[in-house]
Amino acid sequence: MTAQTADPTSDSPPGPPTGGHPQRWLILGVICLAQLTVLLDNTILNVAIPSLTEEMDATTADIQWMINAYSLVQSGLLLTAGNAADRYGRKKMLFTGLALFGIGSLAASLAQGPGQLIAARAGMGIGGALLMTTTLAVVVQVFEASERPKAIGLWGAVSSLGLAAGPLIGGALLEHFWWGSIFLINLPVALLGLVAVVWLVPESKNPTGDRPDLLGALLSTIGMTGVVFAIISGPEHGWTSQRVLLSALVGVVVLAAFALWESRIPYPMLDMHFFRDRRFVGAVAGGILVAFGLGGSMFLLTQHLQFVLGYDPLGAGLRTAPLALVIVVLNLTGVGARLLPKLGTPATILCGMGLLAVGLALIATLGADEYSGMLLGLVVMGSGIAISMPAMATAIMSAIPPEKAGVGAGVNGTLTEFGNGLGVAVLGAVLNSRFVGLLPAVAVGAGSLPAAYASARTDEDRAAVADAFASGVHTSQLVGAVAVLAGGALTALLLRRAERSSQETSAA
Repeated sequence: MTAQTADPTSDSPPGPPTGGHPQRWLILGVICLAQLTVLLDNTILNVAIPSLTEEMDATTADIQWMINAYSLVQSGLLLTAGNAADRYGRKKMLFTGLALFGIGSLAASLAQGPGQLIAARAGMGIGGALLMTTTLAVVVQVFEASERPKAIGLWGAVSSLGLAAGPLIGGALLEHFWWGSIFLINLPVALLGLVAVVWLVPESKNPTGDRPDLLGALLSTIGMTGVVFAIISGPEHGWTSQRVLLSALVGVVVLAAFALWESRIPYPMLDMHFFRDRRFVGAVAGGILVAFGLGGSMFLLTQHLQFVLGYDPLGAGLRTAPLALVIVVLNLTGVGARLLPKLGTPATILCGMGLLAVGLALIATLGADEYSGMLLGLVVMGSGIAISMPAMATAIMSAIPPEKAGVGAGVNGTLTEFGNGLGVAVLGAVLNSRFVGLLPAVAVGAGSLPAAYASARTDEDRAAVADAFASGVHTSQLVGAVAVLAGGALTALLLRRAERSSQETSAA
């Protein structure tokens, strides 16, 4: 079995052979398995929230950090990981990422307190960053242009499945095992992936490419952490408190410094010239908001199903499964890939994000007290995600030169992870603010729903606590719907203008 290796004297990575790599579909299966494992861990922790709240005495803010530590570290390192993959070899980085991810998963399963679990999740994020950048870059390398949209569509289906199926898999594990099992399940997948990568995945790299931008990685990580820390801390400490304002200021200033640094250095982690391309800007904006809506809604849904509607972890996971099922079925049948040439990229993305927004609104309005309304919203959400995500991944990768495939994959992964973390932070903050504001006097100061229930002395107080939480979920879902709908319109507008400019240039 021969691997395709870059010519060390070449300035650009090798393209796929005529017709694509002979084992390209098997390779796609391998990297999708790795991708699935990484993305499952964005949402698999959601169904364990009640267990962690009780066993570790974790507050709502602790839970948000357990989830966001993983996303934030990935977001901060993805672009650097993409640069490293382009320069040193995508196969090497894929192997290294799987190994680090497995080690981090083992540490997370053994954590004894919130701080240890947050640290282990951050460690998993380092391995996840290496995996996220290399999977899409390998797809671009081994598939020729005619097959690439279909391959990216399948890759997108697995990516969406990972985000949506996490609660189902987590619920099934928690039905029979302790919460640490949701991390131990990663170990056999990581081992299988390591063997498959060694035997199947071809090496490709750009040996004369840019050297890693370590300062850029540090600035982006600090900046995003500062902003998200302010959002998470706001409901508990007050939006005008010194802690929140200082954190937000540090985050914004450091992100501005990151943008300035990237525009001045000869080997930027993120080439700011990409933002001159409206296709790139539009796809980035849309991708962030799709991930925002999906990540935030899954964070809210699993709590609503367990805390308010009274389902156990497996029951909650099963009831979120229709979202994953719709995404997989529509992507495997190629609905999004067929719509793309017929409607064009702007209309396809607007259609998908519009459906996602409608789904969120249906869950907020019809699913507050019963599951049937929530089911309709999940089906509509899944349809929107299946249509929009592959189109946005294609738009991003087409706006970036082939020799920057790793960076392109890093950008796509960064916006997904940052959008997911931002969705959890923002919609979680809306939930927390609304919940705290509506609590009865006897439960004021409670940091979580179980703590509020423990403070309630009468059935009337407990009903008021449940109503406060349900109201917070309702408001948060509506905020997410508005954000996604606005993002869809903005994305479509930018992409449409980019297409017109391109046509005018070609005509001239």
